[in-house]
Amino acid sequence: MKIQQNISLKSYNTFGIEALARYFVEITTVQDLREVLQKENYPDKIVLSGGSNILITNDLNALVIHINIKGISILSEDEHSVVLKVMAGENWHDLVIWTIDHDYGGLENLSLIPGNVGTSPIQNIGAYGVELKDSFVSCEAMDVSTQKLTTFSKSDCQFGYRDSIFKNSGKGKYIITSVNLKLNKPPHKPNTSYGAIESELKGKNIEHPTIRDVSDAVIAIRRRKLPDPIKLGNSGSFFKNPVIAKDKFATFLNNNPEAPFYQISESSYKIPAAWLIEQCGFKGKRFSDAGVHKNQALVLVNYGGASGQELLQLAKKIQQAVLERFSISINPEVNIIG
Repeated sequence: MKIQQNISLKSYNTFGIEALARYFVEITTVQDLREVLQKENYPDKIVLSGGSNILITNDLNALVIHINIKGISILSEDEHSVVLKVMAGENWHDLVIWTIDHDYGGLENLSLIPGNVGTSPIQNIGAYGVELKDSFVSCEAMDVSTQKLTTFSKSDCQFGYRDSIFKNSGKGKYIITSVNLKLNKPPHKPNTSYGAIESELKGKNIEHPTIRDVSDAVIAIRRRKLPDPIKLGNSGSFFKNPVIAKDKFATFLNNNPEAPFYQISESSYKIPAAWLIEQCGFKGKRFSDAGVHKNQALVLVNYGGASGQELLQLAKKIQQAVLERFSISINPEVNIIG
């Protein structure tokens, strides 16, 4: 474990933002993490994992801790299912492909989501009708102040829509070191209820899809809709879809009868943030090297030289426009650092 100085973070965040870490260390074991947290001469510490859900707005005068702990192991299994322990530094999509290669079902709808396993519970990642919590058993996390490992059950995590305890009362207090997931053995019952998946499979004349078929369909859909961070800096969906109460929804729909929506309970409705942003005229717009992707209004992009501050100002401009036109607040899904 070597602490380095003045390290560029450009390759450690999918936006490709050029920013310097005053101090930087790569962590490959749980013990290394414990030891670095005990170092009192670095009072400000920032944890960085896959870098896919962050926007760095300036140089970081802190010790940046890059979590790169690897490993996949089987904790238990029976004829119907298997429980995996996956270390925090494993790439999420690589894990999904690993499970498909081993014929374990449950994660295929979450293919091609950027980032690492350790950050997946923080916002309860989800896509195409499936969320992490559907397979989640528990996770281990290190208490930053005591350096002790704590196990969080599914109920402990308080999962919600792109939400968990780690974004609220536990924010900044814990660092996730591993995640336990329960997956299914054959025969599989893939979740193809999401319209885009059904259309993709139908287009390929697949009537009885395997979990790999579903994964391939999701990958194809995502690649058409979302830019590759390697080619165009981005952090996936920048904003969460807003959820509004029934009375406010009735007014919204009366004023915007053509708007898409999803009823998520008797008293709440989810409105696609991408639709709101597109109606405000931002889709495909470019402001110097910061912009909104031409195919997906939820995605802010760095055309090469945008600073974190420029992207943050664009995000605020979009939020203000949506609020003024629809009286609806949209909030970032990404974490703002700096």
